Amino acid sequence: YEAYRRTQIEDGKLFQDFVVDVAWQAGLVIAQYASKTYQLTVGESRGGIEIKHDKRYHETGNLCIEVAEKARPRPGPYAASGIMRDDHWLYAIGDYDIVFFFANNILRMLHVASRYKTYETPTSQGFLVPDSDAKKYAALILRPNAKENVDKTVGNLELLARELYNAAHANPKQGSL
Repeated sequence: YEAYRRTQIEDGKLFQDFVVDVAWQAGLVIAQYASKTYQLTVGESRGGIEIKHDKRYHETGNLCIEVAEKARPRPGPYAASGIMRDDHWLYAIGDYDIVFFFANNILRMLHVASRYKTYETPTSQGFLVPDSDAKKYAALILRPNAKENVDKTVGNLELLARELYNAAHANPKQGSL
């Protein structure tokens, strides 16, 4: 299991770096923390953004939204994670072709509504948001279309930057960038 876990962690870090670059092109600066100490005490990033790679999104047509986790399979309770942590207000999830940015409070409301299929693995719990609902509830969607070519850039940067600014300022209680 340890080799699998190391691979998953590295994959997540690579995807975070990719999203940081794609977001930068769209006018959003994401400053990720690297140390485990900062990530556990302050959060994943200075701006309050958590990034998750959903490698199966195109295969399943659903976004897998995590609410609890275990570092390793073991007996006992899961720890709050993903949208249930209080150290971020924006949740970015997707793959190398599409990245959805959600207000964390919207995803929590969707979870509480119990409208979606839930899942549980030995290390994760969450729920599945269908593509159509993801597109409806996302504050911003970036489409780098980079699965075949990770160097490909985002299209209309000015429009994306304006949309991101408006989404970030639509609810002042969410914080600011």
